[in-house]
Order: sequence, then C-alpha cells, then structure tokens
Amino acid sequence: MHDATGTPGRSLLEQTFRRRFSDAVAVTDSTASGSYADLWRRSAAVRDQLAEACPSLAGERVAFLAPPSRDYVTFLWGTWRTGAVAVPLAASHPLPELEYVLDDALPRVVAADPSMTQAGALLKAAQARGAVVLPVAARGSGRRGSGQRGSRADGGALEAGDAGALIVYTSGATGRPKGVLSTHAALAAQVRSLVDAWAWTDRDRILHVLPLHHVHGIVNALCCALWSGAACEFGEPSPQAVWERLAGGERERITLFMAVPTVYGRLIRAWDEAPEEVRRRWSRGAARLRLAVSGSAALPASTLARWHEITGHVLLERYGMTETGMILSNPLDGERRPGFVGLPLPGVEARLVDGRGRPVAPGESGEVEVRGPLVFREYWGRPRETASAFRDGWFRTGDEARLENGAYRLLGRRAVDILKTGGHRVSALEIEEVYRTHPAVRDVAVTGVPDPEWGHRVCAAWVPVAPAPDSLPSARELRAWGKERLAPYKVPREFRMMAQLPRNAMGKVRKPAVVSIFESPLSAQPGKR
Repeated sequence: MHDATGTPGRSLLEQTFRRRFSDAVAVTDSTASGSYADLWRRSAAVRDQLAEACPSLAGERVAFLAPPSRDYVTFLWGTWRTGAVAVPLAASHPLPELEYVLDDALPRVVAADPSMTQAGALLKAAQARGAVVLPVAARGSGRRGSGQRGSRADGGALEAGDAGALIVYTSGATGRPKGVLSTHAALAAQVRSLVDAWAWTDRDRILHVLPLHHVHGIVNALCCALWSGAACEFGEPSPQAVWERLAGGERERITLFMAVPTVYGRLIRAWDEAPEEVRRRWSRGAARLRLAVSGSAALPASTLARWHEITGHVLLERYGMTETGMILSNPLDGERRPGFVGLPLPGVEARLVDGRGRPVAPGESGEVEVRGPLVFREYWGRPRETASAFRDGWFRTGDEARLENGAYRLLGRRAVDILKTGGHRVSALEIEEVYRTHPAVRDVAVTGVPDPEWGHRVCAAWVPVAPAPDSLPSARELRAWGKERLAPYKVPREFRMMAQLPRNAMGKVRKPAVVSIFESPLSAQPGKR
C-alpha cells in the first residue's frame, strides 16, 4: 500500500479508525452527533448485522439508501468492514433509476432508511431480484467485538488496499450511467492528495450539503474530513440555512465549505434578497471560512467575482471525475484565475494529447489524460468500455483543455461541449462564459444540434435575470450582441428562453436534454427566433 507520492501509507479505513477510541466529534447531523469512538462501535454493529444476514460478503455489492446522516456514515464504514463493495444510492432519484442500479450492480444486499420516500418500493424491488433486504440503522449498541482491530467479521477489510471499495455511477451525460469501481487504494490516494493540497487538519469542520452518491460528497468532503480527524457536519442545503450556519453564532465555527456552481448562485441570490443587516452578518460569517471550493461543473466567472465581493473569498475551482477523483486544482495559496482549474494535484500525472494520443504542442488544446494510483479499476460489468477508456496506461477523460500561462483551462466534454460547425471546432463553455456577461442573461447552456449543412448548429438555451427586465432581448439582438464579442461561427444561430436549465443532482447541465429542446417545436416566446 503506497500513498499518492509512492511512499508507504495507510488504507482508508486504517487511517480513519486509528482514532477509534477518540471522543472527538466525527459526524454531526440534525438529530445526533457521533465521536470517532461512536462511529467505530456503530460501524461494528452494521458489520455484524450484515455478516449475520449474509455471510461471506467479501467482494459482493451492498447497495444502500440513506439521507446525509451519522447512519449513512456508519453503514458505509460497516459495509467496508465486511470486505463488501459499497454502492450508495441517490436519495433524489426516482424508483426506475434506482432499479437501473439494482439491475446493473446486482447487489447481494440492499438496505434503506425507512424515512426515505423510496424505501418501501426499493426494498420490494430488491426482494423481487433476490437480494437480502435490511434497514440502514443497525440493531444493538455495536459493542460486540467493537474494540477488536481485526475481528473475524472484518474479513481483513482494514488492510485490503487493492480490494474493491466503492461503485459510484456516472452522471450519464453521454449515455447510460456506468458503475465506476474504485479500490480502497485508489480512494486513499484521492483523499491523501486532497488532504495534502488543501491542508486539512483535525481542527477543521466542514459544512456538508453535497449529495452522497458522488465522489464530490463522499471523497472530497466526507472522507477527507474523517481521514484528517476533522468534524463533518451535515447541514440543511437551503440557501438561508447555509448562510445562517456559516454565520455561526455560538456554534462551532465552520472552516470549509464545498458546493457546485448552482448552489453558489443560489447563495448569492439569497444574499441579494436579504435585508442589509442580515447581509452584513452573513458576510462576516462566510469571511471566517478557511477555504471555499467549487466543482462538478464549470464555475461562471461572474459567480466567482460576486462571491468574492460578498465574502472576501476567491472560490477554489478544481477538476475531477468519478473515475479518478480530483485531478487538477487551483492553489490553496496563490492566484486563482477565473476559468482555470490549476495544475495536477499531488500524485497525479496529467497530459494533453491529440486524437492519436500524441502530446500536443504548447498552447494547443487536447484531450486530458491522467494516470496515477487514484484512478479507478473498472467500469462494473463493462470490460470493453473499461479497455477503451485507457490508452497506454493513461485514462482518457474525454475532456478538452488547453494549458495557458501555467494553468489548465477546460474547454468542455469532447462528446457534448466541443462542437464542429462549418469546419470550425468550437467550445460551448467559451460561448457560455461570454453570454453570461450579458445584462439580461442569468444563465445559459450552449449545445450543438446535428445539422446536415453545418455539422453542428450552435444553439443556446438561456435564463433571464430575476426579475426579468421590462424588455427581453430578441434572438436577433442576442446574436448581434454576440457578434461584437465572438467570431461569427461561434455565435448561436438559435436561442430558446427558459425558466431554468435542465440539470442533474450535481448541478451539471444535461446537454442531451438541451438538444431535445431545440429539436421540439418553437413556441411564441421572446428571444427564441
């Protein structure tokens, strides 16, 4: 077992549970607070419950549905202590999407918190597929064998660095979601890299409002906190609740906050709508943060600038994938430039290549490829797709980027954000960033609609500022405005105004859904033709 720099290191569970007798707070939710010792005992109870219901779980999948809570954490850790692979299910997903995971991952055990809306239907569906079903909350106090480092039920999981640990599903932006299987060693490498780069310590306390079926919430926020001996506080995700918690009052001070760009946009709008005395209190509280991070989608430059005005913080933008964890990051100390995602994190090798896998010349764009101990093992049940995702040991991210003045600038997903129109290669992200500076535009999504003449017809779905201006710009006016700032072939040919953009749980715009919008008949709205 080696860390991100190639030196001996601890496994994910071994590092966390070296604090198994500590009374320091590990996890806090709306109803309870648990110390590291409490987490160790409760995860032992989960381990014993799973082993009793289904012996020999090593290598098997255990799927579970739970809200962000102490029970989520103890079930995750208890699953790992059996040697099983954890498959956290999305709390926001409807039953058909949960059934898709059941049919793809084929879990031996499926557990659900009874408080979850989908719990009953999920367990019924799991039973119909032959899985053992359980509640998420473990029986008993968890003291049976809880003081033993490697009891029989642990199955050696604490030392199983190369064993499968976690299956997290991709967002499905370019096809059906794929199950990404990462090992304990890969997760540990991801965590160590971020702990090093972002200087986590046991004095940190993170306000956690991220979904827990994605590496952003599981690895970046939760696992980094527990690895470091810090406190992870699950909070209410509403903008007002987040602001009030950052304001602090008499409670423990929050030092870290991580969110997606849409959440920062909502926080900014809530701040703008609040009374002046409330704004001042909120700003003072947020200014006390040690670090605020944005990721999972491109951060608009306007959001970065406005957050800085309100809080004094320049958001740290980073870039990663379900398959790799975090790859690139702006510096903890140093300049963070709008539109850039920094340089490779510790232990990460990254390069830009052309379509044949050859490194591109300086200043040219290319596909980001990455290698290192943090890369996933396989797409579950998809050997051909796993093989095609790698080239000479490098993982092919499918993302286009350019190295400019010592930092990476992302240009978008090759499959959905790099458009070919009239023989030109165009970045949808670049066009979006320009149109977000229009005074009437709050948000915008640019996509390419298949066109027999142009290859891709550049189209833009846009959301007006709230409240909408008295006179909304027409599509002709939006095109004219764009021609003053962009090359003619980059200016969208069609515009469609919307109340909101279609997004997934992590705030990423669902570009296939945007394409469908432009393939549907137009209705009579301003800014469409």
